[in-house]
Amino acid sequence: MTGPGKFDYLVTGGAGFIGSHLCEMLLKRGQSVLVLDDLSTGSLSNLNDCSENSAFRFVEGSVLDESLTGEMVRQSRKVIHLAAAVGVENIIRQPVETIETNVKGTENVLLAAEATGALVFIASTSEIYGKSENVPFREDGDIVLGATSRSRWSYACSKATDEFLALAYWKAKGLPVVIGRLFNTVGPRQSGRYGMVLPRFIEQAVSGKPITVFGDGKQTRCFTLVYEIAEAILSLIENPDAVGKVINIGSTQEISIGELAERVRIISGSDSEIVLIPYDEAYPADFEDMHRRVPDVTLLKSLIGNTPETGIDSIIREILSS
Repeated sequence: MTGPGKFDYLVTGGAGFIGSHLCEMLLKRGQSVLVLDDLSTGSLSNLNDCSENSAFRFVEGSVLDESLTGEMVRQSRKVIHLAAAVGVENIIRQPVETIETNVKGTENVLLAAEATGALVFIASTSEIYGKSENVPFREDGDIVLGATSRSRWSYACSKATDEFLALAYWKAKGLPVVIGRLFNTVGPRQSGRYGMVLPRFIEQAVSGKPITVFGDGKQTRCFTLVYEIAEAILSLIENPDAVGKVINIGSTQEISIGELAERVRIISGSDSEIVLIPYDEAYPADFEDMHRRVPDVTLLKSLIGNTPETGIDSIIREILSS
């Protein structure tokens, strides 16, 4: 710790997939880290490499607890706010929890940070671009969401509200905020339990089960290795020019979900068959998907000097070897 009662960083959702990698990276850089996580989707096992470090502390609790969140923020110099609803399946099946966690949790973090002036990084999402066909997506591009009757879009809308709220705190109250829109982050420790496609494919391939592709498999995504996402987040936090900005963080290497399934099968040496499952069998009747999701990373490169570049084959091998 750098001072009485002060940690360098508070990481909300720090026991999760991305959060745990960020915590490890921060500790290796000599930073002290405080984690707040309710373990609803995260796991203490993700923090095994952090727990013995004297500069690390874990607190089990929710960002929905205003008093506890305030206490954690007051003990920290900077905040990385990752706590949020996770995974398409989870979001569709728990729409109330999704909206409450994302909006109220972020409000509690920002309210507490206003009192201390702590810089806050808000982890947002590429889901915000919704059904926009203006690819690659620019941060200043229009948002195109589906009907409110389709619960898929509640997540995108709640994260957009987070962005509006954070930018309002910056513009009206001078609170330093940085907003990162993350694109399909993957890597070791990610679970397929909540609908995450790559770990689900790998689990199916390794176990010899059919690799299930939802829809026609022609929808495309850009997958980014978690280490590169974490590096980019920390670089943005350290750059004063990133304050008050919304920044895409992700790879621009586009691949169809059908081809992803094939790459997983080949690289893992699996004999699993690839099976297409219609959306109406995989999700509730009101589900909608987006055909392409590709970021424009011009702003990211201008701020940190590089962009994620690890290819999908290397990412698959990294996960298989972990």
